[in-house]
Amino acid sequence: MGKYLNADGALAFLVRSAWLGMRAAIGAELKEFGLTTPQYATLMIVQDHPGLSNADVGRKVSSSRQSANEMLAGLERDGLIERAPHPADRRTQQIQITEDGRALLRRARIAVARREAELEAGFSPEQRAAARAWLEGIAKVCAAEES
Repeated sequence: MGKYLNADGALAFLVRSAWLGMRAAIGAELKEFGLTTPQYATLMIVQDHPGLSNADVGRKVSSSRQSANEMLAGLERDGLIERAPHPADRRTQQIQITEDGRALLRRARIAVARREAELEAGFSPEQRAAARAWLEGIAKVCAAEES
């Protein structure tokens, strides 16, 4: 068994072990772009969902509000995102990705996709499809239980 697994290979520990390994592999790729895994995830989320608040981003990257604010401040300093007051709630900021952020994300996504393909190289297309379908299904079930 891997170093992160318990004796019977409980499902949650198997998923955790895979996540930790992938996070390390992806994190190593992202260093070339000056990004951490949470920063990369944030840029993807903000690009796909412009106008999110600081709290929304924190929830989506599983970060505390304070940690999300610190990360967002760094991305803003680097010119990768912009924050502006929400028109209806001045206490809330809306986050937008900048053109520099989009360009960096495009380049980083290519490197991440290449690394993910390397990690999946030993699996058949059917195995990869089944694993992705299973992960998406589990994510949906868990999200529904949280609601």
